[in-house]
Amino acid sequence: MKTTVTNNPKIAAAFIKAGEIAAFPTETVYGLGADAYNEKAVKKIFKAKGRPVDNPLIVHIANKKDINVLAQEITPSAKKIISKFFPGPVTVILKKNEIIPPATTAGLDTIAIRMPAGRLAQQLIKAAGVPIAAPSANLSGSPSPTNFLHVLRDFNNKIPCLLIGPPAKYGLESTVIDCTGKNPVILRPGSVTLEQIKKLDKNAVIQKKGGKIKSPGQKYKHYSPKADVRIINVKREMSNVKRNEAFIGLDRNLGKGFEKVLICRSMNDYARKLFSFFRECDDEGIKTIWCQKVAEKGIGAAIMNRLNKAIH
Repeated sequence: MKTTVTNNPKIAAAFIKAGEIAAFPTETVYGLGADAYNEKAVKKIFKAKGRPVDNPLIVHIANKKDINVLAQEITPSAKKIISKFFPGPVTVILKKNEIIPPATTAGLDTIAIRMPAGRLAQQLIKAAGVPIAAPSANLSGSPSPTNFLHVLRDFNNKIPCLLIGPPAKYGLESTVIDCTGKNPVILRPGSVTLEQIKKLDKNAVIQKKGGKIKSPGQKYKHYSPKADVRIINVKREMSNVKRNEAFIGLDRNLGKGFEKVLICRSMNDYARKLFSFFRECDDEGIKTIWCQKVAEKGIGAAIMNRLNKAIH
């Protein structure tokens, strides 16, 4: 199979219409998409990624009106979030309508819906004429792709089409919020934070460990490079720093002595560059990546979520 690489959304949309899969850029990470209504096409996503079939997908839309087709009801908590954050890096979970095939939702009675803000993603969905089901465009379990080269590394000549665009603005997957109940529950932290959601609904919370699986990113080990990922909070003795070890974080002093170092300017910068750094380290033969621990508030909750998932 030869991968068609294009910057034209209409060309990528033709593959979606034909029941094929196509990778495409969004503001969060690159996605690997198919017609959300076409179960046979959706199953091609799982096969290409090596993704467990019980791991649900997010359905991407270009018009808020599509939510009424996909979901049984837009709950009051969902209405607030959609009004504020659609389009954007937020996914809402609602009770699904029967029009959605089981493969798209991993057999669940709920559906995850997002309206991406990226221009190319919007153009692709509109040109395809259908909602697009898409997880991140990477081999299952590996770091999510934040630029088109990452996608090519995993899928060149393994998928029919790649729509190329700019690097991801945020570098982390969307914040996933369960809106099926009275109060919103964050199932996967992202660049839209708990603190921001609480401004809309003071009763919003982050789901505790062991909760029901309704969202991608909950059940399996994710985001893992080939290198061993470890979390560092205090300065180690310099004698303990070995070759083939890397550091990413905010504190320049913590990074002294490592073979490869990335000091981030801010928490947002840390989040944006994390997955790309993981992939760079693998390319350079780094064996251990030390990641600075941060407070689990604001976007720090999303950073620590990804680090802990990469380890466990």
